[in-house]
Amino acid sequence: MRVIFQVILMLVLAACGGPAEPPVRPEPDASTLRGTGQGEVIGFRTARGADAWRGVAFAAAPVGDLRWRAPRPVDQHDGVFEALQSSGRCPQITNGYDADLEPGQLIGAEDCLYLDIYAPPGAEGRDLPVMFFIHGGANTWGYAAQYDASQLALDQDVIVVVTQYRLGPLGWFAHPVLRGDAIMPADAAANFALLDQIAGLAWVRDNIAAFGGDAGRVTIFGESAGAQNVLALMASPLAEGLFHRAIAESGTMRSVSLARAEGTQPLPDSALVEIAGIEAAARFAGAAAPASALRAASLQAIFDAYGEADMPRVIEDGVTLMSGGMRAAFSDPARDIVPLITGSNRDEYRLYLAFNPEFTKTTLGVIRNRRDPARYNAMGDIGARLWRMDGVDDAANRLLASGHDEVWAYRFDWDEGGTLLFTDTAALLGAAHTMELPFVFNDFTILYGDIGKVLFTGDNAAGRQVVAEAMGAYWGAFAHAGDPNTGNGDRLEWPVWQAGGRLMRFDTPADGGPEILTGSDDWDSLPREILANENLTPDDHCAIADVAVMRDVPAGELMRATLGCVAVE
Repeated sequence: MRVIFQVILMLVLAACGGPAEPPVRPEPDASTLRGTGQGEVIGFRTARGADAWRGVAFAAAPVGDLRWRAPRPVDQHDGVFEALQSSGRCPQITNGYDADLEPGQLIGAEDCLYLDIYAPPGAEGRDLPVMFFIHGGANTWGYAAQYDASQLALDQDVIVVVTQYRLGPLGWFAHPVLRGDAIMPADAAANFALLDQIAGLAWVRDNIAAFGGDAGRVTIFGESAGAQNVLALMASPLAEGLFHRAIAESGTMRSVSLARAEGTQPLPDSALVEIAGIEAAARFAGAAAPASALRAASLQAIFDAYGEADMPRVIEDGVTLMSGGMRAAFSDPARDIVPLITGSNRDEYRLYLAFNPEFTKTTLGVIRNRRDPARYNAMGDIGARLWRMDGVDDAANRLLASGHDEVWAYRFDWDEGGTLLFTDTAALLGAAHTMELPFVFNDFTILYGDIGKVLFTGDNAAGRQVVAEAMGAYWGAFAHAGDPNTGNGDRLEWPVWQAGGRLMRFDTPADGGPEILTGSDDWDSLPREILANENLTPDDHCAIADVAVMRDVPAGELMRATLGCVAVE
């Protein structure tokens, strides 16, 4: 999610005459008046024809003494709240996806715990299934307004909730003085973002009936970091009973120990540069600062403490996530695990190569192409396979081995993006990370903005619509009944996961999809395959190993040793 699309974006904006005007504030629609535990809210009818309520608070603002604490209940409001616009963002650093903003700027406000709701017209009293979406963005970026879920709600006859949550160091932060300052048990957590998502789910449980939703049929779904959070919520004891199925799109099972997140446990040997909680706090509040000083620090000082370095995210804090994280929970036969759809995109890693000057070049300052297509494709293939081996195969295999057999897996293969001048997005991106999201929402205007006008063209419209309708039908059936095959008529039967791998491939009819694939990768043989690939350099070997270490896959550090990569001093 953090890769910069600046070149293509500049080209598209030039072709389209610049960024669009801000949307006009919609008019309230009397038919959308609803009562919640906090008071009455009124929404509006979207351009696509769904009912929507945007910017609905689900927790008190986590500001002042509530920074780095579990979310508290939101106060009642007077009168009728006009839920017409999505909330502003949680604090985050802008990047190349922010078309109208300079990358690298701190924006957003801590008062950001709001959600958006989308429903088919006339949903009130119908007890429709609920789909609760958790956005991606490396758990450091993203916001609810990126996702208009109108079409998904209409197509699948569901209520869709899109939530926000604390990001970066405000959402993922471990420090002993904060634990010592806990007022209630959940305050001793380090995954404040997970607590926000749990609070959002609790709000749905208590209030969604007013919007036509069934609190007993809630599906959590998310992409990238959002999918990582989905898997973490499945493993969290605090989230039990708040949802009943889960969909993880391009997720990871990565979690780090509390000691590592605080900084009392060293990092593994790799090129990863990570700043843990104790060091970060010393930078923005001073060594041995009390909890009150940490909470009083300015947002700018907190974010500046990390600079270009990474930070621990999804922490085994002993409150929201136990030791061993998702891998341990999914291996436990005693755990109550909900049905799961998990999958990845065939070319996930190309998104991280496309604007890396080592792998791509520009001509005339704007036209971007691959330097060495064979090397580019080889790196992209290995990176995507690592992604699948972690978030799909490992997750599904652990669940199956522990007796949890309601698992379906997929691979998304659509790779028919358009061209602009001599930039061919089909070759550059293929079925890259995030590419499935417009298909799931059946809305090719979301997320990519003007970039989508290059990717999604009239020439590929018919084929991608077939893929979008198929994915939507499976996702919708799963939300309705806990099985993606329910009510799908003549659609291909999607079998559950089996040992050795079995998954659905989503692609256009012209490319042979959908179809059932079998087989999976082998951690032991992958390093030998990498070494034997003549298109990869020794530096590539270590870059791949660093990806494995960063994702904390079980074979990550062994892979570094096998590939001959030395520790970073």
